[in-house]
Amino acid sequence: MPQSSRYSDERVEQLLSELINVLEEHRTLTDLSLMVLGNMVTNLINTSVAPAQRKTLARSFA
Repeated sequence: MPQSSRYSDERVEQLLSELINVLEEHRTLTDLSLMVLGNMVTNLINTSVAPAQRKTLARSFA
């Protein structure tokens, strides 16, 4: 069952396109792209989520 989002598909696609463009501009290989995106997720969790909720949130993406 698809999950509903408070964000429009257009907004999500716009941000995704911009992120892809940055990686392509830097001619980033797949492994480095994945490392950078993983580090971005970790940074977002560590800076935007309360410590008590981090493990639960991380598990929801596993």
